[in-house]
Amino acid sequence: MRRSLLGRVWPGATAAVLFVVFAFPVYWMFATAFKANQDIVSDTPVWFPKAPTLDHFTKAVHADGFWTFVGNSFTVTLIAVGLSLVIALLASFAVARMRFKGRKSFILVMMMAQMAPWEVMVIAYYMIVRDAEMLNSLVPLTAIYTVMVLPFTVLTLRGYVAAVPKELEESAMVDGCTRTQAFVRVIFPLLAPGLMATSLFGFITVWNEFPMVLILNKDPGSQTLPLWLTGFRSTFGDDWGATMAASSLFAVPILVLFVILQRKAVGGLTSGAVKG
Repeated sequence: MRRSLLGRVWPGATAAVLFVVFAFPVYWMFATAFKANQDIVSDTPVWFPKAPTLDHFTKAVHADGFWTFVGNSFTVTLIAVGLSLVIALLASFAVARMRFKGRKSFILVMMMAQMAPWEVMVIAYYMIVRDAEMLNSLVPLTAIYTVMVLPFTVLTLRGYVAAVPKELEESAMVDGCTRTQAFVRVIFPLLAPGLMATSLFGFITVWNEFPMVLILNKDPGSQTLPLWLTGFRSTFGDDWGATMAASSLFAVPILVLFVILQRKAVGGLTSGAVKG
């Protein structure tokens, strides 16, 4: 009886502890952004904002170059994620449905590329972009980010394509569809969870990426929000309220996207991991 009760209680208790551990820093960041300065520097921790204020957010939004960095981040992220999805969708279909020479080697290369830390490639990328005279441009940055998220996208979508029965595609072709029409009308709608999962991963990866833009883009007009956040912190010194407000603004797009795609993204990650 006691073992049965313990077996029912400890998973929930463990999940609750882990939730508090991971959620508390996020809560503290947002709470500090709304606190008055005297509450932030108080010797006694103030767990909840006594008189919430938007002054810190106003200071962050009106900081030099904020909207330029926002535009650069969204431009680079959306284009990189979109390109990776298009390329990976075609590649994953070929790997999952067709048999060709070098197929297993291609999958192995994708896995190795996914496991390799991209930071070791910073110098090589810098030399290539420098020789092409494209430093301080969003174009090579977008291309590099596309390559960064491509292996995960291909491997995940491959599992999802493989999970779709071939009979559905063959039936559509018997009914008069071409292979392309069968893919667009039958297979593509069934890949929505996988597309959600990979787009969420790609968005988070590109949105948070720091080393590449730090090395390749020295011009403030071509930098993204992670660099803006570090410069914002050094500009305002120990203004923790404004720093936390800036960090909160930086985190909002990811949190919103995760809330919207959460259910399908988790299903897509699981299916892509175990099928194919």
